[in-house]
Amino acid sequence: MRTELRRARYGYLLALPLLLLCAAGRTPSEVASVLFCSRSSVYRIVRAYRAGTLTCDEGSERARQQSRVRRLTPSLQRSVQALLKTAPQALGWCRTRWSCATLAVELQVRRGVEVSAETIRHWLHDLGWEWKRAKVAAKDDDPQRVEKLARIRLAFEQLRVGAALFFADELAINLLPKVGYQWMPKGAQVAVLTPGTNEKRYLAGAVDITTGLIPHCVWYRKQTGLFLDLLDTLDRTHPAPLFSRLTVVVDNAKRHKAKKVQQWLAAHPRFALLYLPTDCPRANPIERAFGDVHDQCTRNHTRKRLWHLVGDVKQHLRVNGPWHYALSELYYTPEGSTAVDALKTADSSLAALSQLAA
Repeated sequence: MRTELRRARYGYLLALPLLLLCAAGRTPSEVASVLFCSRSSVYRIVRAYRAGTLTCDEGSERARQQSRVRRLTPSLQRSVQALLKTAPQALGWCRTRWSCATLAVELQVRRGVEVSAETIRHWLHDLGWEWKRAKVAAKDDDPQRVEKLARIRLAFEQLRVGAALFFADELAINLLPKVGYQWMPKGAQVAVLTPGTNEKRYLAGAVDITTGLIPHCVWYRKQTGLFLDLLDTLDRTHPAPLFSRLTVVVDNAKRHKAKKVQQWLAAHPRFALLYLPTDCPRANPIERAFGDVHDQCTRNHTRKRLWHLVGDVKQHLRVNGPWHYALSELYYTPEGSTAVDALKTADSSLAALSQLAA
């Protein structure tokens, strides 16, 4: 309907109501919203009216409008997609991202096609593109990646009564709020106040892949003591008479491989550590639970005291659980399945040798 309306009102049919609304004191945004046109059309018609060059000749205006390219032909589609896949800096622009205006200029230079930024915007939506926030991705290039994932998957598949598998990590709780999206009135922007001096606490948690519960502890610093406190917490919440084997999956941070940790593990033989591949957060289910913590507690929060914020996080972990997450598809690739089979074969051979030796 909007397309048919724009096609039928070439010439003065758009200019007359537009000028009358402007004379009534309406803003360009309001005029564009009411008449279903772009603000650039409002500015163009008003400039032409003030300069005395606005014509009421419908035929000439129709010819001028139709001479402008508006349909996204297959050739233009390929050109636009090629530009989107090329960094603006590679074409001489002092930019890191494409905007509709720069794409319009680049098309005019390369193809001789004159289109407005608003037309480019419509084209991008037609191609399935949208303007949204990018995400930070890790390298995930550990040479032992497949073997590490296979060992974790094997530990998960061999879970039995009296055994538990945990995925552990640490979370920083900042008094300085994380800023994120929320509903707010149109034309206004909610202000998130800063605390002046930022304060931090660090939470260590471990999600039980079977029950979805997250035992946790809080420390002042992100050090080896924080991880040792988490291991002590797991030792208390999962007593020896009920659990004979506890496996904890962690990343490759130095605090997880410290000498004190190795000494603690030697004194608690029912505990075992498995390490995730380097820079592979997608393989750790607790990352999703910590994402919920930020969404529910720390993003755009209004707490003035850090201990209040820490209390909110603890209450969230206590009330809103459990967090039942399946292992990522990273664990079930063809090469991962082959590695798991090889580990099972090696374990069977080792068990057979042990029996022969006995």
